[in-house]
Amino acid sequence: MDGLRVMVVDDHPMWREAVARDLADAGFSVVATAGDGPEAVRRAKAAAPQVLVLDLNLPQLPGVEVCRQVVAADPAVRVLVLSASGEHADVLEAVKAGATGYLVKSAGRDELLDAVRRTAAGDPVFTPGLAGLVLGEFRRLAAAPAPAGPDRGEPAVPRLTARETEVLRMVAKGLSYRQIAERLVLSHRTVQNHVQNTLGKLQLHNRVELVRYAIEQGLDEA
Repeated sequence: MDGLRVMVVDDHPMWREAVARDLADAGFSVVATAGDGPEAVRRAKAAAPQVLVLDLNLPQLPGVEVCRQVVAADPAVRVLVLSASGEHADVLEAVKAGATGYLVKSAGRDELLDAVRRTAAGDPVFTPGLAGLVLGEFRRLAAAPAPAGPDRGEPAVPRLTARETEVLRMVAKGLSYRQIAERLVLSHRTVQNHVQNTLGKLQLHNRVELVRYAIEQGLDEA
């Protein structure tokens, strides 16, 4: 993934520059950096990064709101949160805002570089222990009763192929694309294609939304 377009957002100049330098040294194209929330939103729209490496604690506009606005403007952008906080509430809030992954700043350089690559591929990347938390929250939301309202009838369920359903079931269980490819004896690219086709059929924007949909359908229990 040499040349992958990445943007780094952090309010600490030395940290921001160090992360940007590590990414550039690894062959990524650092297309922009920013030190506060409004600047991050403006520059992300102008630079169109593929991956946004984002701190949550930002001046003027919180990182979660930056994430929400950037993803709303361009759903193709993947957001990897890189935060000093490992608090569960912060993790869940970031994921609900559209973040694909979440690393704490104690992560090593190689772990960060691998996380950026995997985030770009659409894999959910979390500091160990946090992935189960996110899946658990999705299951809790899926089990919650729907709010009362007028009966609009059941929407038509898009028709997925048997293979797409099989891949979706593994996505719901938290497996990475690499793990799915190994289990189904497929290439990593083929798994990605199945996921992209499924996203299109279901009119979803990213893997986070796909996991939530799959759990709502009970596919994680199958």
